[in-house]
Amino acid sequence: MFSWLGKQGGGRERGIGGSDVVQTVTGALRDLYLRKLLPLEEHYRFHDFHSPALEEADFENKPMVLLVGQYSTGKTTFIRYLLEQDFPGMRIGPEPTTDSFIAVMYGESEGSIPGNALVVDPKKPFRKLSRFGNAFLNRFMCSQLPNQVLKSISIIDSPGILSGEKQRISRGYDFCQVLQWFAERVDRIILLFDAHKLDISDEFSEAIKSFRGQDDKIRVVLNKADQVDTQQLMRVYGALMWSLGKVINTPEVLRVYIGSFWAHPLRNTDNRRLFEAEAQDLFKDIQSLPQKAAVRKLNDLIKRARLAKVHAYIISYLKKEMPSVFGKDNKKKELIVRLPEIYLQLQREYHISAGDFPEVKKMQELLETCDFTKFHSLKPKLIEAVDNMLANKIASLMNLISQEESNMPTEIVQGGAFDGTMAGPFGHGYGEGAKEGADEDEWIVAKDKPAYDEIFYTLSPVNGKISGISAKKEMVTSKLPNSVLGKIWKLSDCDGDGMLDDEEFALAKHLIKIKLDGYELPGTLPSHLVPPSHRKPFQTAE
Repeated sequence: MFSWLGKQGGGRERGIGGSDVVQTVTGALRDLYLRKLLPLEEHYRFHDFHSPALEEADFENKPMVLLVGQYSTGKTTFIRYLLEQDFPGMRIGPEPTTDSFIAVMYGESEGSIPGNALVVDPKKPFRKLSRFGNAFLNRFMCSQLPNQVLKSISIIDSPGILSGEKQRISRGYDFCQVLQWFAERVDRIILLFDAHKLDISDEFSEAIKSFRGQDDKIRVVLNKADQVDTQQLMRVYGALMWSLGKVINTPEVLRVYIGSFWAHPLRNTDNRRLFEAEAQDLFKDIQSLPQKAAVRKLNDLIKRARLAKVHAYIISYLKKEMPSVFGKDNKKKELIVRLPEIYLQLQREYHISAGDFPEVKKMQELLETCDFTKFHSLKPKLIEAVDNMLANKIASLMNLISQEESNMPTEIVQGGAFDGTMAGPFGHGYGEGAKEGADEDEWIVAKDKPAYDEIFYTLSPVNGKISGISAKKEMVTSKLPNSVLGKIWKLSDCDGDGMLDDEEFALAKHLIKIKLDGYELPGTLPSHLVPPSHRKPFQTAE
């Protein structure tokens, strides 16, 4: 099957296990890139303008999470919270402590690798970072440790961002370019904000703008939210959304997770339930990354291919417009100034979306140093190869991913803080809503049954039961939609006779209370909620 995968694709007729699927898809992606896309990139000098060539490690690496935020927003503490252990190079404090990019990865033994050694390791996906020079490499390291969480994902800690021009100048490397390089390769970008530091500095604004085109990877965490009360938290959340709206130019609202992500007691417990729900949602998002890794790499390859095609059209157009003998310099200046017009012309000619084009100002700056006469003319065969890849090969590969994912066990991140949310009395939602009373011997509805019985006997039961019409008159007073009440009726009518006895009615009232308290109804009635007089026949029917 999928003969186009070639030797590197590793396609097989037999069933493929979880890790085998990733290797098969990874090999196919690598093969597609090397045979179809890389020739186009090299011919039109794509790597000089946009992104370095992809290497084997870029396809093989585990999902990565990039943490970005201003100083003292809790980035390093957040990693410590997830791993539940210290890692080499970790420094935590109220002052700006992390002054380096730290790649926290799995290793059989604990230790650190300096940047210069890291970028020559072919097994690590960082070789192309060498182009940022020693100023960056001296501020880059890999921290390795045997941690269960890191078997599934790697985490990139970034330097805390400060305000002011001095920091930008004194870095010695292009901070935003480094962030952009990571953003193109990671699976998730987490922007951390402190509830007391919502201002977005100039450098932080530039850093966020460098994530252009990666909006689907961005998540926002409002950390240290336990340090304000409920009213203040509402104001803080509103101020954060206003600040983000000025920097991130998307019509969609970013997902913001609110909480206190460290292993210390909450200072304000008013919103404990909210924090637990938000943490659970964030954990689920991170835990799903290994399962979605193949799709993410496929998506990034498609984005890269579209950009490479557009770049080829731009470069070939500039080449075509250059004079053969005289006036080259003047023509070059004219073409750079006219670049926005050229974009519009290429959009109309090749039916390309404006969103696929690179940023005009950045492209103009890069073109200033180029010799247009050395550019290549358009080669339709290279474009056709990429078009064929996008139209046919990618679709086949997407089908392969879907088929094999349905046949393999779900792979999620385990260990560290993630284990504390999975099971036991401190798991999210344990003992709440329909799960309340699951570990008790007494029927949980019994404590409120006397009050429910008073209502039951006002509905004129016949032979100890009330009709559906009588039950409806009482149930609609809850103001819940008919679709919800219909589900409650179905769950409560344990013997399916179309009537409710006193225990079934009490159960219906209990389920209404659960829904009104904001919890979801169960799909089927849990065994601990089955009325005592109905348990044997109900369970036999099940």
